[in-house]
Amino acid sequence: MPSSQPIGVFDSGYGGLTVLKSIVEKLPGYDFIYLGDNARAPYGNRSFETVYQYTRESVQWFFSKGCPLVILACNTSSAKALRTIQQQDLASSGTSNRVLGVIRPTTEIAGLLSKTGSVGILATSGTVNSESYTLEIKKFFPEVRVFQQACPLWVPLIENNEHLNPGADYFVQKYVDELLEQSSEIDTVLLACTHYPLLMDKLKKYFPRGIQLVAQGDIVAESLQKYLAHHPEMDARCSKGHQLTFYTTDDNIDFDRHAGYFYGSAVRSERVFL
Repeated sequence: MPSSQPIGVFDSGYGGLTVLKSIVEKLPGYDFIYLGDNARAPYGNRSFETVYQYTRESVQWFFSKGCPLVILACNTSSAKALRTIQQQDLASSGTSNRVLGVIRPTTEIAGLLSKTGSVGILATSGTVNSESYTLEIKKFFPEVRVFQQACPLWVPLIENNEHLNPGADYFVQKYVDELLEQSSEIDTVLLACTHYPLLMDKLKKYFPRGIQLVAQGDIVAESLQKYLAHHPEMDARCSKGHQLTFYTTDDNIDFDRHAGYFYGSAVRSERVFL
């Protein structure tokens, strides 16, 4: 057993860094490894089979690095790959390692946040088409109505650092309006892509006052903290040396240039090949 057993945090690119930031703030003493699969991003419009293949390869890489626990800080991977990895790959291998996602922690509280029982979802096309949020929210809150809106241009705008420019406003308002046109009762909107918190200021500009916008970082961090408290056997396996390491499957210099903006401070990464 490796002496260092960090918690793995995975994303197809940069977005998961917003979740990692919240997790590190909540669990500062733990060791973490972050991997962005930038060479094959974006995942949002890829097929279920492709997302599963890419995510499975990344999970196996984390396991090879000694991670006993991997968080899929990517909504598309959580929607299209997590169930198969949990129910088939982990079960058939007999491993005691675990893989968790970001959708369930968010959907477990979605119904508690809405007073009207109408929740909006802003997400990538892949996440919307998977119906994962609709299905999961219905499990916990059968009475809640869920309205989804795909925002295929937001991730490219953000990753090209164009999201704060005035030209991005058209596409922000476009998808906000299309969501609100589905129901006048929506009072809670989940940002179901880890990139979208970077659009928070613009989103607040185009959503009416009184509609709460919910990012996932703090929710996932609190859920992980509770998970480790309820599973002391897993918590004991996670090393606690205050170490934080970043990896990317693409050019690490380019990754570092963009990643610091998502994480909130400078990032130095290493390139790996899966």
